[in-house]
Amino acid sequence: MPAYKRILLKLSGEALMGDDAYGINRATIVRMVQEVREVTQMGVEVAVVIGGGNIFRGVAGGSVGMDRATADYMGMLATVMNSLALADTMRQEGMVARVMSAIGIEQVVEPYVRPKALQYLEEGKVVVFAAGTGNPFFTTDTAAALRGAEIGAEIVLKATKVDGVYTADPKKDPEAKRYSAITFDEAISRNLQVMDGAAFALCRDQKLPIKVFSIFKPGALKRVVQGEDEGTLVHV
Repeated sequence: MPAYKRILLKLSGEALMGDDAYGINRATIVRMVQEVREVTQMGVEVAVVIGGGNIFRGVAGGSVGMDRATADYMGMLATVMNSLALADTMRQEGMVARVMSAIGIEQVVEPYVRPKALQYLEEGKVVVFAAGTGNPFFTTDTAAALRGAEIGAEIVLKATKVDGVYTADPKKDPEAKRYSAITFDEAISRNLQVMDGAAFALCRDQKLPIKVFSIFKPGALKRVVQGEDEGTLVHV
């Protein structure tokens, strides 16, 4: 039995690159979608927020000299491209997905409307939230926290390259230990970078737990949803 009925999965755009330098690696996106499909087959309602770092990052080198708001809007459009790719791969894998964008591009994707998103989730469709929050200066982490709170998700699952939150960088320090669970206040006092500040504060205020796990570890998403000791749980 799954431990959660409704989840918000936060994927980074970089995760879609696989071993490529940029863009979307076909084998990687298919494998991720198959992991999500396993979870939906257990009856879990899944919403996804995806970043755009594999195409364009508003805060990165490509935007040097550019107005920050303009760069952020370009980053939002990158997330729309990733969302379309994700939904299309889901369709090919026999799932039904709906992309909802925080900025209006009606010819391509439907606008984000909360009651409609809730209806889709209840119907068993996967909802992919594109274009972040629709505002510059906010990350897709913040969009994940915001949408997670709006749809009444029981947990935000932050899929990363590492399998949890560690006492130190596990690549640099072989003695680094993984936290199986930690409170929001402990994470702040130990200066552990779980999510960006705005996203972290929103989750803490809404008492919305965060689970950090590795999307590259086969079966990890399923184990997280089943409530097993996978990744790190950040809770109130």
